[in-house]
Amino acid sequence: MKIDLSKAPVKTGSIYPPPYAEMVAGRSSQRLGDAGGLTQFGVNLVTLQAGAMSSLRHWHLAEDEFVMVTQGEVTMITETGPETMRVGDCAAFPAGSPNGHHFINHTNAPAQFLVVGSKAAREVATYSDVDLMVTMEGGRATFTRKDGTRYGETP
Repeated sequence: MKIDLSKAPVKTGSIYPPPYAEMVAGRSSQRLGDAGGLTQFGVNLVTLQAGAMSSLRHWHLAEDEFVMVTQGEVTMITETGPETMRVGDCAAFPAGSPNGHHFINHTNAPAQFLVVGSKAAREVATYSDVDLMVTMEGGRATFTRKDGTRYGETP
């Protein structure tokens, strides 16, 4: 089935709690997998405006993630440091590997990359540089500190 890109949902904003939500301003993602009715894995075309960041640096406990740059240039930040990625460059992040990663557009032009990831029934993502974790289950996100305390509560 060919996907009509004009009808594929676009998600802007963030589910992150403050002050982290503001950190990803300028990022949007077009939900291509949803538009195609896929249920076993997600496919998103992420757009980063000049200066935008894809997410907080994170890693997934239960989900594999694959990224391919399709337009422009981004800087991938992982545990080993920054690395420039250009059109056609790919990266893979296996589930359970604590290699926190994210992408930043340090250029003056928009950049895009395709993200493909598995859809686990229950997922936990850990944010490498801040005291934050998220558990995704049943379509709900629950944010906690790394000690398990719900975000917003006093530890």
